[in-house]
Amino acid sequence: MEIILLLIYSGIVWLVFFKFKWLPWNFVTQVIVFTLPILGITLLILFLNVVAPSSSDVRVINYVVQVVPRVTGRVIEVPVEPNRPVKKGEVLFRIDPTPFQQQLAALVGKEPELSAKLDTAEAYQRELGEQLRSARSARDATSAKLALAIKRVGQTRELASTGAGSKYDYEQALTDVASLRSEVTASTAQMEQVVQKMSAQTKQGELSEVAQARAALQQLRAQIAESRWQLEQTTFRAPANGTVVNLQLREGSYAAAIPLVPVMSFVEDEQWVLAMYSQNELRNVAPGDEAEIALKTFPNRIIKTRVDSIVWSSGTGQLPLGGTVPNTAGPPIPPGRFAVRLRPDGADEHTFLPMGAAGVGAIYTQHGHMVHIVRKVIMRVGTKLDWLVLKLH
Repeated sequence: MEIILLLIYSGIVWLVFFKFKWLPWNFVTQVIVFTLPILGITLLILFLNVVAPSSSDVRVINYVVQVVPRVTGRVIEVPVEPNRPVKKGEVLFRIDPTPFQQQLAALVGKEPELSAKLDTAEAYQRELGEQLRSARSARDATSAKLALAIKRVGQTRELASTGAGSKYDYEQALTDVASLRSEVTASTAQMEQVVQKMSAQTKQGELSEVAQARAALQQLRAQIAESRWQLEQTTFRAPANGTVVNLQLREGSYAAAIPLVPVMSFVEDEQWVLAMYSQNELRNVAPGDEAEIALKTFPNRIIKTRVDSIVWSSGTGQLPLGGTVPNTAGPPIPPGRFAVRLRPDGADEHTFLPMGAAGVGAIYTQHGHMVHIVRKVIMRVGTKLDWLVLKLH
């Protein structure tokens, strides 16, 4: 663009000073003619860097998932191919499920036995409760009879002493009291025996046998749930839409659930387009501003985008974790750049952008609309040069 402006300016100078000779070509006019374009282009570029900042570092970044099996086993199927689109939920590989099915069947087979033990323990607890209630009722009934018999002893003793009653009735009343006291003692002993059996209870009021049986059953059910989950994990599915790269897995391979040993890399379709800017270039940039990028992957093509957000963070602002005070006597830390996230917009919203593609970009702020055309021309001239492959072999 600067060359075009210089050519236009040179044509005007030629017309004014040589063609029509409207002004004399002397030392003063020569100084002015050569000074004006230098100052003008310098001021134009400085103004452009404020109202339409450009970046020579635009990158296309994708999320990459390092696929690690969640269970360990022999691989029996790998239905995907590398560098082919994969939809979310499609099968990436399968591990032999036989050991996990056998483990699940063994655990499920134990469940009826533990359930029966829990039912037996609960039935025993209910039986003890019934025995306690029965013993308590018997004791209360016998105690009531004993109270009445003691009263009859007093009555028969008074009658026998006055001759109004027989001595036999008095002795019989004494015998009844002794018998009822014996029965009360027996009922109390039986009740205490039941209470002793029920003394080992949890806070929830359950016998220890019931609590142990219930805990064993719950533990088994947790193991069954874990085994079912492991069986499901023998089939690994795509976490999102994307592409499988670095596919090293083959049928018969042994896949291990080790985080540091991925079996393949999965590149998601979701992308970030980042443009790196110096810190003083973003004073007028705001989300929603129009932007353009030109990638070397697509020579002579301008991709329309908009500013999504500015990542107001830089690694130079992060202090290292540790127990020592940061060293401030070292060399000065270079100022870090900030990343601006761009989103393809309009007709280019669904344009395919290769992961790792690089190029240049420009943001058109809400200021200086009249000179935005200069930046757009510079962008378009620059992307035409991407057709050139500067190699000597």
